[in-house]
Amino acid sequence: MATIEVDRDRCEGHGLCEQTAPEVYRLDDDGEVELLVGEVPPELLVTAEAGARVCPVAALRVRR
Repeated sequence: MATIEVDRDRCEGHGLCEQTAPEVYRLDDDGEVELLVGEVPPELLVTAEAGARVCPVAALRVRR
């Protein structure tokens, strides 16, 4: 199963990941990305990858 790596030092809280994949990502009250899944189920893989791709600072990576 796929997992998501977050580089918290890079995250700037743009929120594009959350807009693209709200089932997978959300911004906390401090504007930092929070993962809503530990492992990415197959039905959310395409969505998780799309959310990672739109991050303007490349803070997210989906690992298969």
